[in-house]
Amino acid sequence: MTEAQVFSDTACTLGEGPLWHPERKQLFWFDILSKKLLTRDTDGEQSWSFGDCVSTAGWVDTDTLLMASESGLHHFDITTGQRKLIVPMEADNPVTRSNDGRADPWGGFWIGTMGFNAEPGAGAIYRFYRGQLKQLVGDVTISNAICFAPDHSCAYYTDTADARIMRQPLEQTDGWPVGDPEVFLDFSDEDFGPDGAVVDSEGCFWNAQWGAARVARYSTEGALLSTWALPPSQTTCPAFGGPDLTTLFITSAANDSADPQAGQTFSLATGIAGQREHQVRL
Repeated sequence: MTEAQVFSDTACTLGEGPLWHPERKQLFWFDILSKKLLTRDTDGEQSWSFGDCVSTAGWVDTDTLLMASESGLHHFDITTGQRKLIVPMEADNPVTRSNDGRADPWGGFWIGTMGFNAEPGAGAIYRFYRGQLKQLVGDVTISNAICFAPDHSCAYYTDTADARIMRQPLEQTDGWPVGDPEVFLDFSDEDFGPDGAVVDSEGCFWNAQWGAARVARYSTEGALLSTWALPPSQTTCPAFGGPDLTTLFITSAANDSADPQAGQTFSLATGIAGQREHQVRL
């Protein structure tokens, strides 16, 4: 099994939200607590700073991202560095900020919130679709692991504080939840927390596990297939990218960590293809 390589040695206080832009062939990621969006291309690394926390994004077109901040979803122009508010999200609640999110196969965008200090039940999970933001899940402490099966049958998500990965069936025509979610994986007896996740082209679920220094791959039935070690213990979120989508990029967090490489962003040559990130339809 290949060893993790350093993709960026920038130590993010709370690295999150890696996104491989399929048209630009370029990785974007966030340092939530430092209020930055970062990227790396052939010219090197670049970052944008903001006055509020930013956490995750989806791609709209070659030069545009839909970007989540602590108080809303924004249109972000990569070429100018300018952003414009599209819809507010918990803007009147100073306790919360955005956290994990991902575009769905129908062009919607799922986004979770949480308290700045992980206040119990302060957050929620929303879906932005055709101009409207709708809450899907309430009473969430730390929203994470939002991702989608390649056959469009379901979404996954977790409340890290609850430590259970949930699988939510989806309506095939428009992607809205249908029926009740079920427990897919239960980590309540483990000494790590389930963090960000992504699903590969075979339908297998990859989870960054906070405190375990690894990402782990699970079958569609929930069986552990493999684990991939990483230098820092606080791994936060994976995303597939690279020319053939077989490179897994993983962010990490330096906050409250003594690990020498904490906060850096890593890459793994997995030999397993991920899904192309879905395009957000505004």
